Amino acid sequence: MEGANIKRALPSDHCILTEITVDGKAFWGYSKQQLSAWENDLTITEKYLLENETYKLILNGEIIGYYSFLKLTENHLKLDYLFLFQNFIGKGFGQLLLNDFLERAKRMNIIDIILEADPNAENFYKKFGFVTYDQRESSIDGRFLPQMKLDFK
Repeated sequence: MEGANIKRALPSDHCILTEITVDGKAFWGYSKQQLSAWENDLTITEKYLLENETYKLILNGEIIGYYSFLKLTENHLKLDYLFLFQNFIGKGFGQLLLNDFLERAKRMNIIDIILEADPNAENFYKKFGFVTYDQRESSIDGRFLPQMKLDFK
């Protein structure tokens, strides 16, 4: 996509990445009360950015999205976050971010990737070959978080 590039996020990006996380989560219609209850889970700290690989998507000089992952073992990753500002959802930027992550994982000789998806994003990940292997009940009654996995080998 013209004008878009992906670079390693800096600790100083923590505020904008938190803003993107909250805005992106709100896209799915969660109430302000629910988003507030998730404040700790949706906050990206400087410490988090120092300890975890995080990559920001920059479009025409503005950060519009990001992803981060955790290295669980030498050959296993967990996609921890992937978020965009709402006005960029559904325009191919999520695909751009996920493809960048998958290429990075392949270069690292990763065997598999796990993630815990928002129920609304499950089909997005399925398009990339992730399969749901379990569910975890969330803090909202009757809402379950898909546990997903992608095998490379």
